[in-house]
Amino acid sequence: MLEITVQTESGARHVRPTAGELAALVERIGADGDNFLVLERLPDRPEVFAQVWHRTGGDYTLEHRDGSNERHFESTVATAKAVTGALTGWARQSAGWDLGVDWARLALPPTPEVPPLDLPEADRATLEDRLRLELAVGYTDPARLAELAEEYLVTPGRRPVSPAQAAALARELWQERIAEQAGWQGETGPERLTRAFAALERSGVTAREHFTCCRSCGQAEIGGEAAPGSRGFVYFHSQSGEAAASGHGLTLHYGGFDGTAATTTAVGHEVVAALHAVGLRTVWDGTPERAVTVTPIDWRRRLVG
Repeated sequence: MLEITVQTESGARHVRPTAGELAALVERIGADGDNFLVLERLPDRPEVFAQVWHRTGGDYTLEHRDGSNERHFESTVATAKAVTGALTGWARQSAGWDLGVDWARLALPPTPEVPPLDLPEADRATLEDRLRLELAVGYTDPARLAELAEEYLVTPGRRPVSPAQAAALARELWQERIAEQAGWQGETGPERLTRAFAALERSGVTAREHFTCCRSCGQAEIGGEAAPGSRGFVYFHSQSGEAAASGHGLTLHYGGFDGTAATTTAVGHEVVAALHAVGLRTVWDGTPERAVTVTPIDWRRRLVG
């Protein structure tokens, strides 16, 4: 598999495609509404991407960007095979992947300089702590992180962080976290959790990670997630994710869609069994009124973007 995502014009997102699947996507594009692909690395590197545009009967326009307007290049390529070769090399970060294409730097204006943040030390620390918590929870991307950076310190009549400053800070902290996770070895707690949730989904229990903001919203909305025939549900909300990332264990809410205590208890036992099967430990007294807590859990969720 290639460590990239591929987004189509329709918004479909292909995560970690094989080289063959990437080739099929390149060969497919060309019709109205299906003219381009955008490739990003996993995890996402802000301002780093490759893309291709094509209309049936014409050449392919191939681009890649490496962090700024000054590093944005374009080429015209005649065949899907040549495009696939270049994009596969880009995805694998192969040495010399770009040598077979005649690239020209796009005539874009220089990337504007961003004024430094002018914040009191306490405000800067508060903002960075909030963004680092969001990164530690692990369900964000650079765009959402930048939005949080811009809005977090807003008060009536005061917006101390501009969109450009927010984007710059988000990129800095995102890259800091990417460098940190590069040293992680083996399967992490959140990856074990994802495996357990996938097994529960296959068995007829609707399982959702980082679902809604709180338990009240989660209980109100989980029914809309149910697949036909689903017996029950399990989820954790964003506040629970923040608690787990802060070292306090992960609270899971569960229940039966028929609303009975018997089904809720049975689902609780299924959830606990699935978690134990992937090596996670739980605290639960077996009664339907009490949540299941996963503890301890080494909460290191790898960013994707």
